[in-house]
Amino acid sequence: MNQVIQLAHSVTHPRGETIYHQGERSEGLYILHKGRIKVYRLSENGKEQLVRILEPGDFTGELSLFDDTPHDAFAETLEAVEICMIERDQMQELLQQHPAISLKMLAEFSSRLADTEQRAARIAMESAETRVALYLADLSEQQHNLTIELPMNRKDLASHLGTTPETISRKLSSFEEQGWIHQIGMKIVEIVDLDALLLV
Repeated sequence: MNQVIQLAHSVTHPRGETIYHQGERSEGLYILHKGRIKVYRLSENGKEQLVRILEPGDFTGELSLFDDTPHDAFAETLEAVEICMIERDQMQELLQQHPAISLKMLAEFSSRLADTEQRAARIAMESAETRVALYLADLSEQQHNLTIELPMNRKDLASHLGTTPETISRKLSSFEEQGWIHQIGMKIVEIVDLDALLLV
């Protein structure tokens, strides 16, 4: 831990700033300390495809530790952030000295891959209504509460679930009309009937 503290240097970015661009060479490992970051790709027609939302404790830029390929996505701040940055060469040396860190990173890669495969399967096999319902149920489990906060706006949520912002709004309104949820503003959703969501 002391070595990591010595190697890392803190960087701050305001909301709406791009930390790195697709195609740029990675400078090293970015560990998010405060705030939130969205990682996304752009399709050939310019449509944004959300990869994931980073919360405090999450990291990005890890692929540069294993080869010298450029970033395959963009990283943009959703609010003011504080990042701990460790340069590529220093991080590689740290991994060689402490293999346990490599194992932890591999465990995180496995978790991300499983999440990606599950999301791809849902997009391919389930209706938009089911995807939205299961997403709300998953959030409730993660946040240990029936009153949940959506971690992203409707546009990013639509990209995450493989649908459109209009569909997201329609499905949430439909769930509310059926008495399954209660919307409190744009970001807070109270789940009234969890069983109904799980059975969609």
